[in-house]
Amino acid sequence: MIMAAATPVPTPTTTSRLRVLVIEDERDLVDGLVYNLQREGYDTIVAHDGQEGLRKAQTLLPDLILLDIMLPTLSGTEILRDLRGGERTRDIPVIILSAKAEETDQVVGFSLGADDYVTKPFSPRVLMQKIKALRRRVEGTADSTEVIEYLGVKIDRVRHRAYVENEELDLTPTEFRLLECLLRQPGRAFTRHQLMDAAIGEGAIVLERTIDVHIKTLRKKLESADLIETVRGVGYRFRESR
Repeated sequence: MIMAAATPVPTPTTTSRLRVLVIEDERDLVDGLVYNLQREGYDTIVAHDGQEGLRKAQTLLPDLILLDIMLPTLSGTEILRDLRGGERTRDIPVIILSAKAEETDQVVGFSLGADDYVTKPFSPRVLMQKIKALRRRVEGTADSTEVIEYLGVKIDRVRHRAYVENEELDLTPTEFRLLECLLRQPGRAFTRHQLMDAAIGEGAIVLERTIDVHIKTLRKKLESADLIETVRGVGYRFRESR
């Protein structure tokens, strides 16, 4: 067991604390997660099966979700699909917690819209750092350009919306950040590692197939295969001109 069971730290009454929904059926693991999250200053919500987790996510709208894949009643992948398909839940950051460590499992998780993927067993300290890094990426920086537009593609960072020829795109949070990274510097060739750092976070385990899946789905949603160009031996770039 990676975490010792502990009595949850009392939660002060305040509206400024971020809420984390833990959807996990391993009771001892949940106790450890709740203890560490509350010690870091987060409010916690817990669900022990998939249907309960999805219902709490849709009604309580947490700031972040820790999601197990193997769950009773409804799998984590089904939950993730429903979250990304919902108007109010599609932008909630999700970190998958899974004993499945195969590359293909991680590729599937990222392609469905997960923001990060943590394999069990894991260090509580590492998980807390990943949560903090994800929150920083989601919140962004104050001096970032709010609207970026180039070759008919537009990103509105404040409203977290993306458009191509004024038609709104249905992007996952990771796809949104990936498109933003490419769109900010047309013509610049990014390596897969650089794109994964921008879209998923520094220090993430970079899987080349994962970034290729994101690019493939992004091209499909842009309805254009030539806006994002493949740079042989390097990675990808956004087209510099028509």
